[in-house]
Amino acid sequence: MVENTTVRSESGARRGRYGKRVHPNDPTSAPVRAAKPLTITEQARRAQLVGVTIDLVARHGYPGTSLARIAEAAGISKAAVLYHFPSKDAVVRTAYASVLESLTDYVGAEVGSRSGASAVEAYVRSLVAYLRDHPDHTRMIVEALSEDTGIGDTPNARSRREAVAGLIDAARAAGDYRPSIDPQATAVIVNGAIDAIVSECLADPDFDSRHAAEELVTMLRRSLGTAPQDAGNPSS
Repeated sequence: MVENTTVRSESGARRGRYGKRVHPNDPTSAPVRAAKPLTITEQARRAQLVGVTIDLVARHGYPGTSLARIAEAAGISKAAVLYHFPSKDAVVRTAYASVLESLTDYVGAEVGSRSGASAVEAYVRSLVAYLRDHPDHTRMIVEALSEDTGIGDTPNARSRREAVAGLIDAARAAGDYRPSIDPQATAVIVNGAIDAIVSECLADPDFDSRHAAEELVTMLRRSLGTAPQDAGNPSS
């Protein structure tokens, strides 16, 4: 099969395989298609490709996941994959965004129904629980961030620290945490501990991440001034 690749001239115009000029506003070009609402069929195909990519990256890693392998797993041609996504990195970025959306929806629902220190503890438990129960998503995140895929919204992003610092500050304002604590520094510590738990879980399948999450919750209660109590959580 000969790929229907294109090249861009110095003037910015694209040319097809045989040098045929492809106008930037050509309805078959990826940027123009991306700007138009997707049909139900296109949405279903993109969802399939995203699911396939998550599975492949989790099993074979980023380097071992090629457009040809994605196409084969989806049962379509490589050209058909390129119809929906302009490159391998574009598929991976979309798959990463899908995983992140699923993760944040789950954690957000757990945290949103609580307040004060309970919200912080729900964050710890739910994040560890989700990544434990969805190892393919965890590996997708790790692999996507270990390569130059152009992903900017990473676990080390300032937005994550700010979000957790906000929960900690709210717990402090509610009187659950000592007034003297530093929400920003504490957020870095909490996120670092969670990332370490998840990393150990990936390296050692027998590692009890649920127990580790409860140990972290207990440490937070003791070090931040909350009263020690039995840590139980139905969602983890």
